[in-house]
Amino acid sequence: MANQTRLQALSDFLKARRAAISPSSVGLPEGTRRRTPGLRREEVAQLAGVSSTWYTWLEQGRDIKVSSSVLDCIATALKLTNDERKYLFALALETGTGNVLFQQEESSVISPSLQKILQELKTCPTIISDRRCGIVGWNEAAAHVFLDFSKLPIEERNMIRLLFIRKEFRRLAVNWEQFVSGYLSIFRAYYGQYVEDRWYDEFIEELKGLHPAFNEMWEQSRVSSAPDVLLEFRHAKAGKMLFHLTSLQVQGSTDLRCSIYTPAADSNTEIKLKQLMEQHKE
Repeated sequence: MANQTRLQALSDFLKARRAAISPSSVGLPEGTRRRTPGLRREEVAQLAGVSSTWYTWLEQGRDIKVSSSVLDCIATALKLTNDERKYLFALALETGTGNVLFQQEESSVISPSLQKILQELKTCPTIISDRRCGIVGWNEAAAHVFLDFSKLPIEERNMIRLLFIRKEFRRLAVNWEQFVSGYLSIFRAYYGQYVEDRWYDEFIEELKGLHPAFNEMWEQSRVSSAPDVLLEFRHAKAGKMLFHLTSLQVQGSTDLRCSIYTPAADSNTEIKLKQLMEQHKE
């Protein structure tokens, strides 16, 4: 079952990346008889220097033998980013770490040094999350900009779930799709690494049923371990706020991620955030 899930994920990813490439971008004519967007399978095979039949089998999710050198050629043909290449290799060569069991208690433990960093980032809303995008730590600034996560049951403290389910996040982010896309690209990077963890498939199916936009955005198959984006928020109390989102992998035995929202330097966001936090203390 785990192998079938991995191969299906590989198939979906290759199809999505192939559909995202215009023929003209790789020196091929657009033509008038294309029934679907992007490249044809035989065109990818030609660009990668492999047989059309072999590539078709790979994209169909058949359990065939692959090599790193051939995968590298396919990655180049599909113009994959470094993170997308890692995702492709993890699925095709089974180099992920899906056999590592997820320990909720272990992943939720934040070291004293990391807790100190959270406290010191006073005007930078910061969230610590685990490999399932579960929120395990946050600072005061994050509670003011987003919501007080301590008031949520632990099982609901999942960033992906909150982005799609809670109306506060939809109202907050002006460029909501870009906001969500960044987190989904991180989530997919984890999915490729831990594809054998059945929790991911169960969670994905749940979200597909709860929010129609999830399936469409998930099928875009974007992958990034550390997206860096500018986000515009419309806070109910503070008004317009601009943040640069920087996502950092926390080194150590636990697979944690630190998402830091830094106020844009050419805005009054930091002043507004300080005022918002002061009002709460009064």
